[in-house]
Amino acid sequence: MSLLAIEEVRKSFGSFQALRGVTFEVPEGSIYGLLGPNGAGKTTLIRCINQITAPDSGQILLDGLPLKREDVRKIGYLPEERGLYKKMKVGDQALYLCQLKGLSKRDAMKALKYWFDKFEIASWWNKKVEELSKGMAQKVQFIVTVLHEPRLLIFDEPFSGFDPINAELLKNEILELRRKGATVLFSTHNMDSVERICDSITLFNKGANVLTGAVAEVRERFSDSRFKLGYRGELVGLRDALGTKWHIDELEPTESLRWAILQSDEKEVTSNTLLHEILKHLEVGHFSREIATMNDIFIRVVKETSAESNTANK
Repeated sequence: MSLLAIEEVRKSFGSFQALRGVTFEVPEGSIYGLLGPNGAGKTTLIRCINQITAPDSGQILLDGLPLKREDVRKIGYLPEERGLYKKMKVGDQALYLCQLKGLSKRDAMKALKYWFDKFEIASWWNKKVEELSKGMAQKVQFIVTVLHEPRLLIFDEPFSGFDPINAELLKNEILELRRKGATVLFSTHNMDSVERICDSITLFNKGANVLTGAVAEVRERFSDSRFKLGYRGELVGLRDALGTKWHIDELEPTESLRWAILQSDEKEVTSNTLLHEILKHLEVGHFSREIATMNDIFIRVVKETSAESNTANK
């Protein structure tokens, strides 16, 4: 069952089409990644979901019903551009923002104490926001985003500004929130975090969603003809034999072997057929099918869809 459904959403700013018929569903209780290069339309869609701006056409459904103004209470939003008041004290600001989201002062204080203790930041209560580092301020804003226990959490580049230790802390908190029943919409350029925490993704390019699916299924789909090769010798003969339908990317060599990734545009290439051809040209020390990374898929799909778009616009 989907908590959030995006149906043929379009949004333009003058002659610029920011969203061009975007459609996908976010299953309840999942972590769903929104991916895409800068300017792809992710932030515009997030602003539509938060009712900061309205789509020109199409609709956004929450629990199967069109978004209503009061639904803002069911959503927690951590924007990429941070929104804390620099001159206010951390505690006063957190309390104020929690009360804006409908919590009583008593409930807000109780919840803030829990989260400040959990993040080991109780000593920051009387500090001004301007005294905090970017990562420290982001911890405070994360707390304010999740404290009213919204059903839908939207994080836009949540790991920006965090060191690896605090990024891991935040990742674990997001997974815990999902475990407790929250649905997470997660916009990021960090493909490693997508592989580690996202259940499904939609990849945007030029205002349209160009790839949608479960992370495991998408990675498997793009791994049909991708192999890792450890070898001794020179690649020239193999490149000539395989032709232009194969892409060979050389990797850093080790003491005993040279390495390369072989990727074909053809589907359903058999390992035995390829290995038979490789053995005519090289001494093989390692040969295995490689599962494509989300980073590889991101680059490949964006390049392909951009080329198709440029061709269509000529």
